[in-house]
Amino acid sequence: MTSYLIRGARILGGEPADLLIRDGRIAEPGGAADETIDGTGLVALPGLVDLHTHLREPGREDAETVETGSRAAALGGYTAVCAMANTSPVADTAGVVEQVWRLGREAGLVDVQPIGAVTVGLAGERLAELGAMATSAATVRIFSDDGQCVADPRLMRRALEYVKAFDGVIAQHAEEPRLTEGAQMHEGEVSTRLGLTGWPAVAEEAIIARDVLLAEHVGSRLHVCHVSTAGSVEVLRHAKARGVRVTAEVTPHHLLLTDELAASYDPVYKVNPPLRTAADVQALREALVEGVIDIVATDHAPHAVEDKECEWAYARPGMLGLETALPIVLSVLGERWELIADRMSRTPARIAGLDGHGGSLAVGDPANVTLVDPAARRQVDAAELASRSRNTPYAGMTLPGRIVATFLRGEATVLDGKAVK
Repeated sequence: MTSYLIRGARILGGEPADLLIRDGRIAEPGGAADETIDGTGLVALPGLVDLHTHLREPGREDAETVETGSRAAALGGYTAVCAMANTSPVADTAGVVEQVWRLGREAGLVDVQPIGAVTVGLAGERLAELGAMATSAATVRIFSDDGQCVADPRLMRRALEYVKAFDGVIAQHAEEPRLTEGAQMHEGEVSTRLGLTGWPAVAEEAIIARDVLLAEHVGSRLHVCHVSTAGSVEVLRHAKARGVRVTAEVTPHHLLLTDELAASYDPVYKVNPPLRTAADVQALREALVEGVIDIVATDHAPHAVEDKECEWAYARPGMLGLETALPIVLSVLGERWELIADRMSRTPARIAGLDGHGGSLAVGDPANVTLVDPAARRQVDAAELASRSRNTPYAGMTLPGRIVATFLRGEATVLDGKAVK
């Protein structure tokens, strides 16, 4: 295995120091290395971890595969991603989650941790094989019907009770479906002006409020996907103050973009939950810093051309996110490296139970490392992205930060900004 000496990088944004990677781990600096990297001006972070990625395989390999999504993740500084269950067939059995897990291992670019479905076929009618998935080779610990809400409160309670036995997590797509029928964008002044059916904030907030009460009653772990409203932040703040075992994520796009973009009628801005108001964006940013929202998760959602280059009403919701997540967070939070490492690496690794990820880059830690050039500026070009899809809402934007290198257990997956494999 190649050893690397990174000279003079700012570890977690601190003072410049040398970082030695040898035999898959962080080693005590000293002695020769096979390769030396000039780390002057660079920041070393623990490899990023994404709790919410759609890799589309099996079933929609025209939009993404485990391999192409893994490459996009590595180029974005990630060393682990959690792959959502809404594939075709749905990842609701041990066989399907093991297939995804093995495809990730074969690609070898990031650790791909499958997320299992909560209900069979994401239909919300009966529980999937939670125990079989948990004891499979993939060792599933997070379960989600993302894309669909587990709307039945009795079924949600049963799921929370079931996963408690192995300290699992139910990750909820918080959307009361009866309040969002036909919804096209955030319900508010812009939707009224455009004449588009609105997706009200209360549809998200009501499910979160219900589920934190269920989680408190059961004493189980709940994770809230893609929080998007100021009201949701207040529900979460209250729940955490009471000691409910709830964590929450926010996406880069909900930290940056607003519902005003829907006025373009460009389906690249169509997403679920929808882009909200500037006031919601500000509340989400403050909640992320405060820790009411625990992590940033990309909700990387690639779509084939025909699913996005069409009329708004017929377009599928979702945006690419893996390669642009860190630059967007940098643009929102600034160079608050300890905070970024916590929200994008340590805490998501802890929630997912991913041992070896989210370390402190201390001697002996597995060498899951990301090197960032914070002074670099990059104009986003959809054609240059590694994803098989091109539905990025950031095309043409100039964003701060460039991923220079990514190491997965000491193996370089990205060097000089380019994928190694």
